[in-house]
Amino acid sequence: MDILDEKLVAYSEDHTSPESELLKRINRETHLSVLMPRMLSGHLQGRVLSMISKMIQPKCILEIGTYTGYSAICMAEGLAPDGKLITLDINEELESRVRGYFREAGIESHVDYRIGDAREIIPTLTDRFDLVFIDADKSSYGLYFDLVIDNMNPGGFILADNVLWSGKVVSDKPDKDTSAILEFNKKVNEDTRVENVLMPIRDGIMVLRKK
Repeated sequence: MDILDEKLVAYSEDHTSPESELLKRINRETHLSVLMPRMLSGHLQGRVLSMISKMIQPKCILEIGTYTGYSAICMAEGLAPDGKLITLDINEELESRVRGYFREAGIESHVDYRIGDAREIIPTLTDRFDLVFIDADKSSYGLYFDLVIDNMNPGGFILADNVLWSGKVVSDKPDKDTSAILEFNKKVNEDTRVENVLMPIRDGIMVLRKK
């Protein structure tokens, strides 16, 4: 996942606003007691998510893939005062931990946290989204895009994580997940409804803006 030189990453983090004490603790506790801690956004990407959200000041955020709540808390920093964040995850074992973090962050009343299959939940949502963050199963990235694009407000942003897939997107022999990422990147790059930029931050973030 670490594509950039470690010293460059450290330098970037040293010259980025610090994460809050709660986010530091979520980071630490996730690495200590939760499976696959590399799924956590972390300091640099978390500040990017926060900055983008603050620039947009969304009234409605949809997150596909909550994990331990780090990225949701970061994006909630930019929510409009009356805004809400809908976050979906399939792992019910983390629910009590995540709800506790949301409570500590003081965003519990703004968060609609749902456990279940996002592919089934999203079609039931009637909200209009200003910001969507896709960070779930890679094989469904294209489907998630299709499910949310018509409910995006004009000028709304979709962010998709892991689009460089540890650098495997330039491999001569892509595996199944890499192939799914390649298909997604090609799909959105050719979709005339959006403009896009692939940012090589951490494991790659595709930034899409609905025209």
